Amino acid sequence: MKTTLSGLTSLALAAAAALFAYPALSADKAPAKADPNASPIYGVTIPKGYRQWEFVAPALEKEPLNELRTVVGNKIAMDAYKKGKLPFPDGSILVKLAYKYTQSPDFESALVPDHATTVQVMVKDSRKYAASGGWGYGRFIDGKPVDAAQHQTCFACHAARVKDRDYVFTKLVP
Repeated sequence: MKTTLSGLTSLALAAAAALFAYPALSADKAPAKADPNASPIYGVTIPKGYRQWEFVAPALEKEPLNELRTVVGNKIAMDAYKKGKLPFPDGSILVKLAYKYTQSPDFESALVPDHATTVQVMVKDSRKYAASGGWGYGRFIDGKPVDAAQHQTCFACHAARVKDRDYVFTKLVP
């Protein structure tokens, strides 16, 4: 019994020493700060150069949003689209640009973009985002991520409607 108590006491002392030593070992390292440009929950940012990416498809969103939308994809996503490859491979990125629309002053039957509303981003990383179907989400207004409450709705919406298409709404326009 004395040996067992001694062993337990030694183990407890070693654990306590490790707990107290850890802050001293890492005191020179500041805690990582969250990127203010990254979406809450997923940590997705607006990708640089996305406006030069290939066009996937447009969409007209009716009530209640009343938006014109267009989706672009990076090379990895576009290659998957063109080959009809699902699920999308890791590294695929899709960006949706949304605008309020107005009637064209030059052509009565045409609707044209008015002001931008959001930029929405999907990033495929099947390990990092395993809990959300392999996708990380970001929704941005004026270049800044919206709050966590809005990001909590992303995966649920995609899962309820397009799980069979690897959670992606937009189909490639031929």
